Amino acid sequence: MEILVGTGTCGISAGALHVLKALKKCLDENSLDIPVKETGCMGMCYREVLLEICDNGCSRLYGEVTPEKIPVIVAEDIIGGSPVSRWIVRDNSPHADDTFFARQKRIVLRNCGVVDPSSIDDFISHGGYGAVRKALETMSQEQVIGEIRQSGLRGRGGAGFLTGMKWDFARKASGERKFVICNGDEGDPGAFMDRSVLEGDPHSVIEGMLIAAYAIGAGEGYIYVRAEYPLAVKRLEKAIKDAEEKGFLGHNIFNSGFSFKLKIKEGAGAFVCGEETALIASIEGKRGTPRIRPPFPAQKGLWGYPTNINNVETFANVPWIILNGAEAFASMGVGKSRGTKVFALAGKVRRTGLIEVEMGIPLREIIFDICGGIAKDRRLKAVQLGGPSGGCLPESMADTIVDYESISQTGAIMGSGGIIVIDDSTCMVEVARFFLSFTQDESCGKCVFCRIGTKRMLEILERIVKGEGREDDI
Repeated sequence: MEILVGTGTCGISAGALHVLKALKKCLDENSLDIPVKETGCMGMCYREVLLEICDNGCSRLYGEVTPEKIPVIVAEDIIGGSPVSRWIVRDNSPHADDTFFARQKRIVLRNCGVVDPSSIDDFISHGGYGAVRKALETMSQEQVIGEIRQSGLRGRGGAGFLTGMKWDFARKASGERKFVICNGDEGDPGAFMDRSVLEGDPHSVIEGMLIAAYAIGAGEGYIYVRAEYPLAVKRLEKAIKDAEEKGFLGHNIFNSGFSFKLKIKEGAGAFVCGEETALIASIEGKRGTPRIRPPFPAQKGLWGYPTNINNVETFANVPWIILNGAEAFASMGVGKSRGTKVFALAGKVRRTGLIEVEMGIPLREIIFDICGGIAKDRRLKAVQLGGPSGGCLPESMADTIVDYESISQTGAIMGSGGIIVIDDSTCMVEVARFFLSFTQDESCGKCVFCRIGTKRMLEILERIVKGEGREDDI
């Protein structure tokens, strides 16, 4: 038997550490020597705190656990062998929450809520670092890039550029040093995909970066993560230290002649540093402002050397593709959008949380089937996609399928994966004012259009919200 407690940021904010303390105390009082494991976010943020009991291949997931419920669960389930069915949200029996998982396909989130993010041995026991070993021992750089290209993996940070093509540009670029950077500067309001992966499965991101570094010939890398993610930073620091001690990072990895050093750079919370050239400037110790491209980072990036940048989710896909093959990944999705996509669901839905679905699923199915519909039985009004730079799709467009091209055709963008659901009690003018206020605050001030334009537009919207709008404001 093993007991898992979700201690991602969502779980901790709901009281997971208090539950964990109560659990260990109760087990000790009853002289029960049962392993207790902390895991990352299990996805069901709306049911936190989550506690899972795994026993003889079966599992029971308890939701909304409090310290007061622990003695009952221990006495009735663990000691008495009679699960407390009224608190179980998922097991082998039918439950209302089953539809939350029915349409999900977990690749990026395969280990979140399963492995202990602070244990490299637990990660290895689930196949961890097997993909980089396979790449280093059996594949050439060209073969690795070819596999990623054939998979159809596109950058999950929002732009959707083909990952394999990006890697190929960096590999062919000349430079005595090359860098790999993971963009973990997740700044969109309502987005928490990257944070959850870094907290729940940091080694998968490190492994993806190792494979990318081998493919392009890089010897150094950075994970750029915002300082507002202290738990992610803490678990990343331990993961890097443990990987170095095991020989997965450092000199002559797997006796292949390939070496790679990895560092963490904590960002100061500037939204603009999510843009790759501003991110590079920040790592260099400069003010985080974008620069005109070309040259692109693949030719001239960090300190002027060829640099490949992908986001957290993109790197987390890579080990799965190397182990399972490009065709397995490409068999999922639609059109030019292959594989899966992770979304953070926030707003006026019954089930907020983290989901991973195949590309091509309609937005309406995400909202009503997976997320249980609109809270308090209100009516769907709009769906906000793509963060402050994205757009709002009205209810009439809720049947739009989730892929890069279909979302772009609506005027919105896929973005990194934040979805905010809006009901009929929300004022859309106020929504526009909020997001414009955010972009105006976060403007780096470099470009006139952004520095002055957002300020003037915000003034107009603030006037309208106050009921002082003029005819020419429209």
